[in-house]
Amino acid sequence: MSRRSGGLVGIWAEAQRQQQRQVEAQQRARVQQQRNADRQQRAYERDLARSRREQQAAYRQHREADAQRRTRELDARVEELRTLLAAGCRAPAFRLGALARSEELEPFTPGQLAYPVAVPDPNQYQAAQGGWTANRRAQAQQEARNRYERDWHAAQAAEARRQQQLAAYRQQYDEWAAVRLAEIRGHNAGIAQLAGAVRDGDPEAAVEYFSAALYASAGWPEGLPRRLTAAYDAPARQLVVNWELPKYDIVPEAKLVRYMPGADQDKETARPVAQRRELYRDVLAQCVLLALRDLFAADEFAVLESVALNGFVDDHDPATGQRAEIFVATVMATRTSFAPLNLEQVSAVDCLADGLRGQLSPRPDQRTAIRPYRLPGDVGGAGVVSHGGEEPDLYEMDPIAFESLVADLFRAMGMDAVTTQRSNDGGVDVQAEDPAPIRGGKIVVQVKRYRNTVPPSAVRDLYGTVQDAGANKGVLVTTSGFGPGSHTFANGKPLELIAGAELVDLLHRHGLSGRLGGAAPSAPPQRPAPAETDDDSSRDDNVLGMSWSGSVALDVCALVCQGSRVLSDDHFVFFNNPQTPDGSVRSVTALVPDKAALRVAFDALPEQADRLVLAAAIDPVMNPEADLSGFTDAFVRLLSSDGEELGRLEVSDGRRGETALVLGSFRRRASGDWDFVIGGKGYPGGLEALVQEHGIEVS
Repeated sequence: MSRRSGGLVGIWAEAQRQQQRQVEAQQRARVQQQRNADRQQRAYERDLARSRREQQAAYRQHREADAQRRTRELDARVEELRTLLAAGCRAPAFRLGALARSEELEPFTPGQLAYPVAVPDPNQYQAAQGGWTANRRAQAQQEARNRYERDWHAAQAAEARRQQQLAAYRQQYDEWAAVRLAEIRGHNAGIAQLAGAVRDGDPEAAVEYFSAALYASAGWPEGLPRRLTAAYDAPARQLVVNWELPKYDIVPEAKLVRYMPGADQDKETARPVAQRRELYRDVLAQCVLLALRDLFAADEFAVLESVALNGFVDDHDPATGQRAEIFVATVMATRTSFAPLNLEQVSAVDCLADGLRGQLSPRPDQRTAIRPYRLPGDVGGAGVVSHGGEEPDLYEMDPIAFESLVADLFRAMGMDAVTTQRSNDGGVDVQAEDPAPIRGGKIVVQVKRYRNTVPPSAVRDLYGTVQDAGANKGVLVTTSGFGPGSHTFANGKPLELIAGAELVDLLHRHGLSGRLGGAAPSAPPQRPAPAETDDDSSRDDNVLGMSWSGSVALDVCALVCQGSRVLSDDHFVFFNNPQTPDGSVRSVTALVPDKAALRVAFDALPEQADRLVLAAAIDPVMNPEADLSGFTDAFVRLLSSDGEELGRLEVSDGRRGETALVLGSFRRRASGDWDFVIGGKGYPGGLEALVQEHGIEVS
């Protein structure tokens, strides 16, 4: 019994162990399966993460490469601007023959019509062999002849049609060729006629020819304007040109572009303002020199003795806000002075200003205008329109009254002026004293009430009078005009020539009357207006005119603040931001004796503004090594909107080692009035350090 029981127990135990092993095997299989699934999941996640990293890396590389490409484009653009003159000088000179057209026409090409239709070969039409009877063979031969004759007649008809089509096509070609050849020969005859007219000194032909030379020049990069007005003075062999120059935005504002992965955006680093302004002046000088080069190089007929070139930008006049041609460069270059220049090696600004004794605006980025030496409208002596009413005719005015009117004009311009005695005046009709520091002093004035061009001898006589009288400057005023000899002699000397058109314009600007007969006016010289007129006549504006001693060039700016913090970057008025968003503070052209000016509408300043800070900083382009030790005897003139001086505000002198200075600030009182508090804090770090202290971030 026990043995049987033991056997059953063993069987049961073995079955239990088998069952347990199956359960454990299933459990191990499930664990292994879970492990495999986990391993696959981890592998998938690793692959996904790696794919994402690769995509992110590829995306970042793409964005970085794009930023680098944009930076390279900026560098290439700047390099193109820096080498504009050298590259342009390597372009071939314009020749009128290049406009001539060849008389060689496209040949007559009839195509398949040129080939005759093939005639059938009789040998290809043999009768079939093997006929059983003579009749059958004769019938086969007749059928062969019939096929040949049919095909021969078809070929003859096709050839007749070909010849007919060929003749019609030839007639069409001959008619087209005759018309085309007549056009070409007419064009070439016009070119030859133009060449003869230019050679003979015809003014219209010369203007047309030299305009074509500038338009056709291959030396100018894309994106630069090509617009001009010109006149040719045949007796003087001088071309007078107004040539459009690029605006300030021709120089890229950004210096480089970087990709910022954290923000997933590109960041542009601004080009330093001083660098951008310096490059812009250099580009303008290069454009003027390149235009001169193209004109003199194109003179294959030897009709140019000199070129008077005025460079202008088509922009808004900062004094009026109106669109205008603002002159920023002028030069009068003779062939003998220009020919020796190695333009590929010169410094453009130095060459223009020193080598050719031209003028370049010190601040073209601010559209600071200069006075051209000679304008196209001056050629031929165009008249000036009367402004109507009872204005006196300067031609008919009594000589003494005319001299008195000129003296009144100088007094209206802020100078002390008196007429001289009629005898023993030493060639001086009016004596004036300009109170402006540095550039002011004694001025001798000669008045010529002429109808014909003033001869150069009169200008030379004036120069002798200036030297004999020990004057700072001589001014020759006339009702007529001046020739190129007069302008050439006056160039670089302390002489100023005022022609009739400009005289009438100055009279009207300063509230005086005068006209030149009843002729229609030529365009007046583009000069900055003395002060800007506010469109809102109900607003009471003041002008802050700033003056100082010393020859240092300064930028004067203003910050509209609440406490010591500027309201916004747009409320910082300086050379790159000429006015606040609401126009309550803006830069305007200074009146004599001021060197800089701001127009301020105190009542229109934002309500939260309680301070208007005035500051001055060294111009790093004009005086890169200077400091404010030469900034002395400074003051601010408070002027009414019509220019009446209401008072003077003294400001602190500059100090050695400092390049920026707070001149003072206007502070709003509780009553709403504004008091001026003198400043005096200087900054060795220049304008950048000054504005940073007032809350403006500088990149």
